[in-house]
Amino acid sequence: MTEDMSPAERYAAAKFRAAEQATALAPFRELYDFELDPYQVEACQALESGKSVLVAAPTGSGKTIVGEFAVHLALAQGRKCFYTTPIKALSNQKFQDLVKRYGPEKVGLLTGDNSVNGDAPVIVMTTEVLRNMLYAGSQSLVGLGHVVMDEVHYLSDRFRGAVWEEVIIHLPESVTLVSLSATVSNAEEFGDWLDTVRGDTAVIVSEHRPVPLWQHVLAGRRIYDLFEERDGQVGGRREVNPDLERLARMENSRPTFGRDKRRGRNMREADRERERRQRARIWTPSRPEVIERLDNEGLLPAITFIFSRAGCEAAVQQCLYSGLRLNDQEGREQVRRIVEARTAGIPDDDLHVLGYFEWLEGLERGIAAHHAGMLPTFKEVVEELFVKGLVKAVFATETLALGINMPARSVVLEKLVKWNGEQHADITPGEYTQLTGRAGRRGIDVEGHAVVLWQRGMNPGALAGLAGTRTYPLRSSFKPSYNMAVNLVSQFGRHRSRELLEMSFAQFQADKSVVGISRQVQKNEEGLTGYRGSMVCHLGDFEEYSRLRRELKDRETELAKQGAVQRRAAAAAALEKLKPGDVIHVPTGKYAGLALVLDPGMPSGRTNGHRGFDAQDGPRPLVLTAERQVKRLASIDFPVPVAALDRMRIPRTFNARSPQSRRDLASALRTKAGHLVPSRHRKPRAEAADDREISRLRTEIRAHPCHGCDEREDHARWAERYHRLLRDTRQLERRIEGRTNTIARTFDRICALLTELDYLEGDTVTDEGRRLARLYGELDLLASECLRAGVWEGLAPAELAACASALVYEARQADDAVAPKLPVGKARDALAEMVHIWGRLDALEEDHKISQAEGVGQREPDLGFAWAAYRWASGFGLDEVLQEADMPAGDFVRWCKQLVDVLGQIAAAAPPEGTVARSARKAMDGVLRGVVAYSSVG
Repeated sequence: MTEDMSPAERYAAAKFRAAEQATALAPFRELYDFELDPYQVEACQALESGKSVLVAAPTGSGKTIVGEFAVHLALAQGRKCFYTTPIKALSNQKFQDLVKRYGPEKVGLLTGDNSVNGDAPVIVMTTEVLRNMLYAGSQSLVGLGHVVMDEVHYLSDRFRGAVWEEVIIHLPESVTLVSLSATVSNAEEFGDWLDTVRGDTAVIVSEHRPVPLWQHVLAGRRIYDLFEERDGQVGGRREVNPDLERLARMENSRPTFGRDKRRGRNMREADRERERRQRARIWTPSRPEVIERLDNEGLLPAITFIFSRAGCEAAVQQCLYSGLRLNDQEGREQVRRIVEARTAGIPDDDLHVLGYFEWLEGLERGIAAHHAGMLPTFKEVVEELFVKGLVKAVFATETLALGINMPARSVVLEKLVKWNGEQHADITPGEYTQLTGRAGRRGIDVEGHAVVLWQRGMNPGALAGLAGTRTYPLRSSFKPSYNMAVNLVSQFGRHRSRELLEMSFAQFQADKSVVGISRQVQKNEEGLTGYRGSMVCHLGDFEEYSRLRRELKDRETELAKQGAVQRRAAAAAALEKLKPGDVIHVPTGKYAGLALVLDPGMPSGRTNGHRGFDAQDGPRPLVLTAERQVKRLASIDFPVPVAALDRMRIPRTFNARSPQSRRDLASALRTKAGHLVPSRHRKPRAEAADDREISRLRTEIRAHPCHGCDEREDHARWAERYHRLLRDTRQLERRIEGRTNTIARTFDRICALLTELDYLEGDTVTDEGRRLARLYGELDLLASECLRAGVWEGLAPAELAACASALVYEARQADDAVAPKLPVGKARDALAEMVHIWGRLDALEEDHKISQAEGVGQREPDLGFAWAAYRWASGFGLDEVLQEADMPAGDFVRWCKQLVDVLGQIAAAAPPEGTVARSARKAMDGVLRGVVAYSSVG
């Protein structure tokens, strides 16, 4: 091809190649045995030119290549690179990858409870560790050139997202930032913010999946394509598969056989049989059937997402009971060797408790579960075997979709509904994209497959909408905290801290939303000018006349409301006087007429064995009507006061659920009181008739010059439109005011509370404030107040572990029915005092308008893990502790590791002269043992 070039063109090409070879990117590309994608090259070139970069690309598309280039660039320049990830498992994985490439002497790991080679030029860490280093002014930051923030879209996370923004804002200006994100629909907006706070930032967005993804629906024995490609090619116009739409119509239609009397019996039987056969095609296959079908189609390995831990475990058991085997004898032996090597350090007694042998049986057959309730070691083994191809079917909760490098050929979704902590809700397009993004292994699979199981009532069009919406917006979850406030004030003072918080992505998004509202306000003001002109009257000031009419209307409305309130109060007072056995006449409603009061239904507490109701509901009497119906009435059935017409004795043997009892008592009611006629309720004179204010306004209106205008009502209509638009405009202005400086206002409230508690004095952080600066977590202020009050002084290590557990533990589902079991003695008293201190802080937060609903403030300490923590720290065995805790091993280990973390913070923050620091260190040793201590690096 060079022969066809002119000498000038050959010279230019040679010059270009020489220039490319002189870059750091050229030797980096040679480290890989595949060509980099265009977006990867573009991002790496921007990085080498000195720009920060934001890379948004689909899951599995290789965006971490850009992060690895930042590591390569930092080492080439003799500088440091920090590689941050949101979760420890990801940190472990990336640490292992980088050690293989650069050697153990150049790569370190910091994950809160683990430190490996912390002085290395490349350190992999969780984002929280970097945040803490920034606030502490760590010497490790000296010489830092690049920071990679993997999975930066985590900043949307409600609980931990603020950490990402803190890091981005506080990193030194000299540091180049590499932000790696899943595909988000507002990447440009996020890039604009990064440009504002970090300087020149290149935004590189790639929608291209290196491995094409095919969408399917599995119904009965057949796998249907979700889309039918038009225009003869992939990527052409996509329509929902008409076969699926036909299935949905068939399922929703009612059986038609047997309706046409003109047709013979044989014809009806034939129709019936044909319809049966058609409907038999629509069923949801069992979990073993799904795996067998995928295996037959060559679509394994597969990850099946089930939004329940119990569901994942049940799926494995179902596959085992069905006799499903996906590994041959050689594969089984390989699995056993790997598993035994990885679990060699776990005592045999603990293995038995952890269900090791059932788990191993599944692994040997190539089947496993993966969820947060599993022991971390067990999860890591599943991941390793899956990547090696020795586990071919994994049943997982959605947590697997969050960054773990565990791609599959196929992803199966059992349902498109999940429990979100409050209710069962449809999964979002973003969640669907994240889950199905696991399908298709680059360099292994030609294509990936997403399979959704047919469920009754499925709408193929809605599923196509989910699959077709490839992106989701990134929303900031940033909120100031007490720890953040003292750290910021300590480093920058109040004024500069306020300015820094104004730079958050949360405020950036709020300010952008204000632009549209401001534009609407401007339009409204133009409209107000026009309306004002249209209501001008030649006889006088129509705006003043309109104001008088509006005041009159408001006063009449106010009196009408007062009258309604008084009537309801009188009716409620009359209901409160009712007693069982009173005969009444229900004035209105479905059950109007004669009735016998069985239970007055008083608010709160119990009356005659019947449970009461909330006070706001008012009395709700239970009555027997003359038509033998027993009904609980409401205040709406009594718009006017009701009085007892007579009294009757209710037999002790009366049973409201017995038709015979109701019939007999209703008959007695009609006999005794059927002739009684209730007195008519006289409507009271309207208060407006005697109101002086209304009389004054009516007099002024009649005396106003505009009252005699022939076009008065026309002017009034324009005035009404004017005031309606004015009211809407004022609401918009209040919204603007509410969204402007929201983060800074919250910061001011937090600082005011901390000043009241003597943590801050103006721009100075007190000794107590410096202690708070070393305590991180949701209940940072509560921990600090407990240290100040000496609540934990004199506690044994196990007792302190029980108390500290309340600072980290949060039950997956609130259970107020049963009080948690607590240790006796000093630990119980200390826990009670912690709750008392929290109550005082909660009242203070309310005074300072700090709302937990907005994600700021201290939640109530949860004592649900205190007994388990106490027993484990006291040295009891895993079997005993887990049985009493009624908790999966994985959850137990996770809470214990968080407990170790908070005990370390308490040890560092506690006054040296007391006993707390020593007890905290001993408690850490007591908790960090057995299965809690045994895990891979991190």
